Amino acid sequence: MRVLASFAIVAAFISGACSRGVHRSNEVVAIPAAKLPSDPGDTLWRDAPEFAAKLLQQDLVEPRLMKASTPEVLVRALTSGNEIAFRLEWLDAVQNDLPGAGRFLDACAVQIPAKIEPDLPDPQMGMAGKGVEISYWRADWQASVNGRKDDIHSLFPNASIDHYPFEARSLDPGSPQQREFSRRYAPAEAVGNRRVGPRDIPVEDLIAEGPGTLSPAPKNVSRGKGVFGKTGWSVVITRPYPPGLAPTVRTQIAFAVWEGSQQESGARKMRSGWAPLAVRGTK
Repeated sequence: MRVLASFAIVAAFISGACSRGVHRSNEVVAIPAAKLPSDPGDTLWRDAPEFAAKLLQQDLVEPRLMKASTPEVLVRALTSGNEIAFRLEWLDAVQNDLPGAGRFLDACAVQIPAKIEPDLPDPQMGMAGKGVEISYWRADWQASVNGRKDDIHSLFPNASIDHYPFEARSLDPGSPQQREFSRRYAPAEAVGNRRVGPRDIPVEDLIAEGPGTLSPAPKNVSRGKGVFGKTGWSVVITRPYPPGLAPTVRTQIAFAVWEGSQQESGARKMRSGWAPLAVRGTK
């Protein structure tokens, strides 16, 4: 039944692309736009060529992904000259945006070399001395931005809480003692874990110089928005314009997709190799 359902989704995906009169390109081409749309459904995206990035199993480092899941991600790009926006669209039959123990989340990422130079870093998160910049979007962060409260009542609606020590009447609300006590019951926040909790922006900027070196970027400047539809996810990721990119100068870009229903997380993902990223010119 899952095979038949997947076939139907793929057929609908292809049929929809044909009916839209999609202009396919053999590279990612960013076209100029006076204002970059934040919504993946904005009509401005129709003018941008569509690039189909074939995705590969991550079978190089642990934890490896030996079973193929997402076959490709469709990419379009727009630029204002100061920023560049990418719309990623891929098939996914199940929306996975609820965090919790034993749960896996849908996510995607775009990766660009930190510098435009002839010798490329490895597409697997760069290499020593040749770093990459990654903008990472996750479905639970998007749900948080959309207004869902990822507290214990939202995640576990049948939970019953008798008492929290940090709510004791002897502790004045907002006092240093009360805040310190409450942090003990939010261990991820207490140790500075950036991966969980409410978000104002569903995208995180990361840097790396090879597998195992991933770390937060000095500043988080990218933004984005994801929408789950009939055939899967459509996500917009907007980041700063790559320095040196010009109509006569190309750089490269790579993509990654995590499918929560296939228990993908961390290094277990579908990823692409490098693809050319070109720009037609800015307005």
